[in-house]
Amino acid sequence: MHKFDYVKARSLEEALAALSQGGEKACALAGGTDLLVGFRAEDARLRHIELVVDIGDLTELAYIREENGCIAVGALATHAAVAESPLIREAAPFLAAACSQVGSPQIRNRGTVGGNLCNASPAADTLPVLVALEAEVVLRSPAGERRVPVSRFVKGPHRTDLRPGELVTEIRFNRPLPGTRTCFIKLGRRKAMSIARLSIAVLLKKDGGGTVEEVRLVPGAALPVPARVTAAEEIVRGQVLTVELAREAGEKLAQEMVRITGQRWSTPYKVPAIAALTRRAILTAGGLEDVTAGPQA
Repeated sequence: MHKFDYVKARSLEEALAALSQGGEKACALAGGTDLLVGFRAEDARLRHIELVVDIGDLTELAYIREENGCIAVGALATHAAVAESPLIREAAPFLAAACSQVGSPQIRNRGTVGGNLCNASPAADTLPVLVALEAEVVLRSPAGERRVPVSRFVKGPHRTDLRPGELVTEIRFNRPLPGTRTCFIKLGRRKAMSIARLSIAVLLKKDGGGTVEEVRLVPGAALPVPARVTAAEEIVRGQVLTVELAREAGEKLAQEMVRITGQRWSTPYKVPAIAALTRRAILTAGGLEDVTAGPQA
């Protein structure tokens, strides 16, 4: 197993000082559900790490709260805590749904939202939802604080905008407007303890007449980085939602996936799958029944 020095931080200031001193050769340890697995597997991306700063006991980063219409999730809030949070369930239920489907109960009780974000896996369950919420990341270092939209923080598979000496301390987003509905659907090899083969996060708001005022469609495990597919959104926005419009938007999203990623061995499977997931999620968020779906087993 990879060898490294270990420091257990007793305060945020101590953690920031240690990370700053370690620079590019230091990293933070939160729940450890990704980092320790990577060390044990001798992941090449971790070979340069010489200092691990354990921030797991910094309870001041484990909050979930609302401040003036902005919902703030501390970086050390676990997936279980977010999934069970009354605030998240009420204001952003698809974030609670995504966190409830991360790994096993043991992983959800150890793994953190901040760690999931920093791992930046294309299949991460929380990332499509955070992009759909237009969330931003709060980063701290001894030099100060900066904020970056999640959509720009993730630079590629397992690559982020985290700078040497920085620590993610919070993820924050504005409370969705009243009447906004959401949906998160994940497709895996099995119903539990599964890495997403594909997923979709949908945020949708209709006006009093049923016209779609706002829609955000963000697929997971489909693109190199989580991003809204605006070409598909435009099919629905400004229209009265129907099953046919949802189908067209799903097919357009699938086409955009192929345009961005190219043809791969998995394309014949992923194209109809992501189109169907998107259609179902749009209809669910829109309060309509998917009459094109076959009977459920």
